[in-house]
Amino acid sequence: MVVVLLVALLTGLSVGVSFLVARHFRQDAVALSRLYSNVFEGLLSDRPGAEAEALFNLSEQVTRTGIPLVVTDGVGTVTAAENLPFEASLDDPRIALFAKELDRKNPPVSQGGNVVHYGPVPAARQLTTLAVFQALTIAGMVAVGAFAYRNAMMAQRDRLWVAMAREAAHQMGTPLTSLEGWIEQLRSRPTPPDGLAEYLSADAERLDRVAKRFERIGNPAKREPLGLGALADRVAGYFRPRLPRHANAIDLRVEAVGPGPTVMGDPILLEWALESLVKNAIDALRGRQGTITLRVEERGAHGVLRVIDDGPGVPKDIRREIFQPGTSTKQGGWGIGLALARRVVEDAHGGSLVLEPTEQGASFAMTLRSGT
Repeated sequence: MVVVLLVALLTGLSVGVSFLVARHFRQDAVALSRLYSNVFEGLLSDRPGAEAEALFNLSEQVTRTGIPLVVTDGVGTVTAAENLPFEASLDDPRIALFAKELDRKNPPVSQGGNVVHYGPVPAARQLTTLAVFQALTIAGMVAVGAFAYRNAMMAQRDRLWVAMAREAAHQMGTPLTSLEGWIEQLRSRPTPPDGLAEYLSADAERLDRVAKRFERIGNPAKREPLGLGALADRVAGYFRPRLPRHANAIDLRVEAVGPGPTVMGDPILLEWALESLVKNAIDALRGRQGTITLRVEERGAHGVLRVIDDGPGVPKDIRREIFQPGTSTKQGGWGIGLALARRVVEDAHGGSLVLEPTEQGASFAMTLRSGT
């Protein structure tokens, strides 16, 4: 609010300066027009003494303009002077010195046998002051803009840190909830269910991977051979036992031919990006039955991994901003998951992550260059 008021104040001052300058030039034009009219009328009049009166009026008008004038003859003797900054007779040597000072500002004008030395109109000094004032106003507006930009960047940075903290909690939430469920099963049954040890191990391993992910932020991404099919199987294998099976069941499928295609990338970061996409699809299907498909294919020199769901899809009004931090379709969401996924894929690996146009649901395509 303070920034807005300052900008409004500086803008008003700038407009006021422009108005004063424009008004001065209007007044100047009116004065010159009247001067021309009076002189022209006197020169054309048949009335005796009209020409002398016109010249006298011209001299009087020049005096009123406040322009410093010194007239000298061919040998430098002062013959006339008007609007001097001091009182002096024509034989005062200060006038000749003042004429030289005027010549440094404006070249003298020779007229017949006389030389006219002149200075700036008083309005010129006023305009200079106005120009300085306007420059200060512009500098003030730039300073206010820089202040506002700095505050906006600080607010965005603070929001990002909060979002990162929320994302860390979000990432750890799934394995922690699973661990609590497995522990409850151990307490309620005399013998552990089949596969429980593997599930507990997977959740513990995922917590370790989540911790390592945040260690990678700000560091160069590793380059290791990684099969996109194997990556899809690993992520799907983790989420399947943790998806709803009865009410509003979600089916998570993998469509891939073997573990390939192979790309060069950071396994931990790319797994993070894929899990964010899968978690986004799960959230889109929350409260309804549906299917999520991880489809892997090779396209020329690139590997493509799509995350497809048959949920409600992404609203058209936010499709262009879906990867921007803070954009979310979930109530209370921070909108950081997709932004981090795109940063991992595009900034860290030189690939692309896009939301493809679909008739139903949503399809996110992760494209990475193949390599060995």
